[in-house]
Amino acid sequence: MRIGEGDSAVEIDLMQPLDPEKKPQVQKLALNHFGLWIDDLPACIKYLEANGVQVAPGGIRKGASGFDVAFIHPKSTGGILLELVQFPNKNSP
Repeated sequence: MRIGEGDSAVEIDLMQPLDPEKKPQVQKLALNHFGLWIDDLPACIKYLEANGVQVAPGGIRKGASGFDVAFIHPKSTGGILLELVQFPNKNSP
């Protein structure tokens, strides 16, 4: 679900497990996954790692919507998978 327009739009994705016995077990927490736009994703990841935050395996990669993403491991966030998404450059096509 998308609410709003442009830079202030909010996207909400509702998830259901394909196999409840496998991970990630999206049904286990009321809030499983939270995403944030980040202005400089590589600098953010470098800062977080330097300060002891555990980045999920895979590092920075293309996400489902085509933006660069990285995930912070739930062990570093109290159980929530935190997705960091590179904010699009307004000057790029």
